[in-house]
Amino acid sequence: MADDVLSESELPFTSHLEELRKRLIYAAGAWLVGFIACYAFAEKLFGFVSGPVKKALPPGKSLVFITATEPFFTYLQVAALAGFLIALPVILWQVWAFIAPGLYSHEKRLAIPFVSGSFLCFASGTYFGFFWVFPTIFKFLIQFGSAGGEIEAMLSMGAYLSICTKLLLAFGMVFELPIVMFFLGRMGVVDADWLRKNRKYAFLLAFVMGAILTPPDLISQTAIAAPFIILYEVSIWVVRFTGKRRVEQESDSEDKRAAEEAAADEEEDEPGA
Repeated sequence: MADDVLSESELPFTSHLEELRKRLIYAAGAWLVGFIACYAFAEKLFGFVSGPVKKALPPGKSLVFITATEPFFTYLQVAALAGFLIALPVILWQVWAFIAPGLYSHEKRLAIPFVSGSFLCFASGTYFGFFWVFPTIFKFLIQFGSAGGEIEAMLSMGAYLSICTKLLLAFGMVFELPIVMFFLGRMGVVDADWLRKNRKYAFLLAFVMGAILTPPDLISQTAIAAPFIILYEVSIWVVRFTGKRRVEQESDSEDKRAAEEAAADEEEDEPGA
């Protein structure tokens, strides 16, 4: 059993820092490569990202920039966002590589499911937010702001991209909930019964997150809270089934350990016999 896991406590603290530094360098390097590749298409990428708000604006209106440097920094930001999404599989792999030495051998085999599952969940969250939620949110906000007819909508490209980035990252993180709960369940940190008992606190957290991460309107907050609640219920079933497998594995390990200890006791008793 001792050979089944690499004990991190036996490694000096400086080794952990060195390993962390190496993983951060690899992740940052992948992000930088993605950023450089995307910056060449930054203007087209921003045109794509600004699609939902352009459709919500009145006919003949478009985004504006307030300062002379705003377009430059906006294109940098959109290239950084796109580069992060492209580099995300590599970043997730570096996260796994950093925590893998502290895992059991059967848990280390989850590397590919972890990376692919985390990436697909994050991508699904951004897809859901961009194509399903953004058109509704910005249409509602623009119509609400100009309902009296005396106020004209003039949105700056930098302000829009800041809201867009925050919302996309929020949706991506919310959709990671089943993956996070899966691994917490495998490690024994949570179980299905605990998640059920704390369901009401999770629902409260969902709306608090919606209030913090989204513009101050009910539609935006609900758009974050509703997927969180649904995915929380999905996570309960995920943890329930993965918890069963984990209990079985622990039982097998305990039986094996008991057999080894019994065999060792017999060997010690033989010379005295």
